[in-house]
Amino acid sequence: MKRSIFLRKTRDVSVGFAAAAATLFVPAVAAGAQQPAHHWAIVVHGGAGVIERSALGPEGDKAYRASLARAAEAGAKVLEQGGRALDAVEATVNVLEDDPLFNAGRGAVFTADGRNEMDSAIMDGSNLMAGSVASVSRTRHPISLARAVMEKTPYVFLVGKGADDFGASIGLKQEPPSFFFTESRWDSLVRQLKKEGKPIPPRPAGVPPLGATVPVAFFDESPGLRHYGTVGAVALDVHGNIAAGTSTGGMQAKMPGRVGDSPIIGAGTYASNQSCAVSGTGTGEYFIRLTVAREVCNLVQFKHMPLQQAADTVIHKELEALHGDGGVIAITPDGQMAWSFNTPGMFRAQIREGGKLQVGVYNDEP
Repeated sequence: MKRSIFLRKTRDVSVGFAAAAATLFVPAVAAGAQQPAHHWAIVVHGGAGVIERSALGPEGDKAYRASLARAAEAGAKVLEQGGRALDAVEATVNVLEDDPLFNAGRGAVFTADGRNEMDSAIMDGSNLMAGSVASVSRTRHPISLARAVMEKTPYVFLVGKGADDFGASIGLKQEPPSFFFTESRWDSLVRQLKKEGKPIPPRPAGVPPLGATVPVAFFDESPGLRHYGTVGAVALDVHGNIAAGTSTGGMQAKMPGRVGDSPIIGAGTYASNQSCAVSGTGTGEYFIRLTVAREVCNLVQFKHMPLQQAADTVIHKELEALHGDGGVIAITPDGQMAWSFNTPGMFRAQIREGGKLQVGVYNDEP
């Protein structure tokens, strides 16, 4: 194989690269032999943080659990029909991006100047192909845009207006700022800016006037209650391949242009059939510095740790040593599933072929 294939990713060679790379990450099968069947599985998260029963309340608890179940079932439907892990991840995250309860897509938090800047990444563990976008503000499903970057361009990472324009050019649905707006997130922005003594930006054009809508988010996002509503999914398909995807609106009242870990391959998102697939949620600056997602995979691949031990080691030892907070979900090609977080709660769900859907919110749940 020519070295240039590995040094250049162009439209002419990307398909050949993917096929060649796949041979590096999938065990060889003897001629005429039938590949072993795999049992599909999927793990989903909707963010970690100071999520407590007293703050969420019975109504909020019920709403979040129903949303997590709906997202996990969307991915499970793809997998049980023989679909790819990559397709399941995208379908799952699409559901969460349209759900205003979470900080991704519709319901994303705001920058300090009152705009939505959304980030996302997706990665295919079978060939290490990946796509990322950051600071997009018009594309309805940033995870689908990230996948398009991976599959339809010679690049890995696009940002801002250029990323949105590319999405529009290939037919991905675009929305005005008012589509992503929710009163709950705006209320949270106003409280945070008042706390910091910063000016309050004007309400985005086209949104309902103040008092015309009822906040839809049940979670109390008062200043001091840190919650990262980033969403993500990791999946294993019947072909034995894994994938990961993450989508977020970032941090409430962030400086315009700030990008966290979610779209950074190896930090908030990573997948390799040689180790595991990981999606993270938390204080992105710490996840970037530790390359949290890849670190979990390294412990699995090179230290031969069980997946749960690897996730716990990174979250409860390495991340905490830097005083960082957050969590991860992960899955391996042999079907191990894990989640680990060092916060009072993390919205999460998982289901495997032949098993029951499991949904959790607080840290005292299995």
